[in-house]
Amino acid sequence: METLLDSRSEITEAALTAIAHMPTASLAVLMDEAFAQRLSDADLMRIAVLLAQKSRDEGGCPIGAVIIDNTTRRILGKGHNTLVQENHPYNHGETSAIRDAGRQDFSRTTLFTSLSPCAICATLLYMRGFSRVVVGDVTNASGTEPLLREKGVQVDILEDSRGIELYARFRAERPDLDLEDWKGVRAKREP
Repeated sequence: METLLDSRSEITEAALTAIAHMPTASLAVLMDEAFAQRLSDADLMRIAVLLAQKSRDEGGCPIGAVIIDNTTRRILGKGHNTLVQENHPYNHGETSAIRDAGRQDFSRTTLFTSLSPCAICATLLYMRGFSRVVVGDVTNASGTEPLLREKGVQVDILEDSRGIELYARFRAERPDLDLEDWKGVRAKREP
C-alpha cells in the first residue's frame, strides 16, 4: 500500500499534526513503518503536545499522550484530555491513549505524555505494566515520577517548550478547570 509519509518523507510540523489528528486505526494509510521508525522521542512528544493543543482548542485541559511499540515505534494509541468535552472526570490524556490502544501487553510500549501524570494515571501506568514513560512537562506539574520509578517504570523527562508554555497559559487563564482536572469538582469549592 502506498502511503503519503515514507522513508523519503521529511518529518515536518505538518506531518506530525496530521499524525496527531488522524485516528490511530487509520495511521497505516498515512505513514509506513519506515517513517514510524524515524520518529524521534522529540517528534513523538511533539505529537502529544499537538494533542494537548487539540484538547485546548476544544475547550478542555491541554494534555495529550501517545503510546508506541518499543520495537517498531508504531503508534498504538493516542489521546487527549476530554474531561470537559465528554463530561468525564477521568478521561485524561493518558487514559484516553490507553483506551485507544486497547487490550495489549503494555510492557513492550512507551507512553509519551505532555504533562506529568496525576496520581491516578501514574497508578494505571504501572498497573498496566508500561516499561517506559516519557514526560514532556515537569515545570508546571510533577510528583509522580518517583512513584513510577519505584514501581519499575523507566521515566525520562523530555520537556517540550511549546507544551510547557501551553499548560502555563491554560493554568493562568483557567485555574478552576486546572484544579478540577487534578482534584475534582469538590476542590473548586474548598477555600
